[in-house]
Amino acid sequence: MPKAPRYTDDHAKSGLSTRFPEIETWPNQFPSYEIVIDIPEFTSVCPKTGLPDFGTIIIRYVPDKRCMELKSLKEYLFAYRNLGIFQENIVNQVLEDVVKYARPKWAVVEGDFRPRGGIGTKVFARWPRNKK
Repeated sequence: MPKAPRYTDDHAKSGLSTRFPEIETWPNQFPSYEIVIDIPEFTSVCPKTGLPDFGTIIIRYVPDKRCMELKSLKEYLFAYRNLGIFQENIVNQVLEDVVKYARPKWAVVEGDFRPRGGIGTKVFARWPRNKK
């Protein structure tokens, strides 16, 4: 008798249909520099177990015409606090929203999640994305 899957497609998609707050931006004044934003107290929730996930999110980007406003970024990230969403999806969703609002020349989002059950996770997402 086949074993029922522990994680379903609904778990995998959990949190991705959430309407997140907008990330405000302001006009960039200088060319060719890199911004690194460190969020050391990021929290979310595992969509399967409901247990909290803790980690650090690092956003690196080179602005083009717009820079992200940090207070609105903080409010955006607070939306994840009680949201059931996989760690891999967090990093990719944050990248998508950074690109949507700031339209950087390039961006990398790193998630370094604390161990749960003896396993820690690091996830990296880059833009522009590979076409493959």
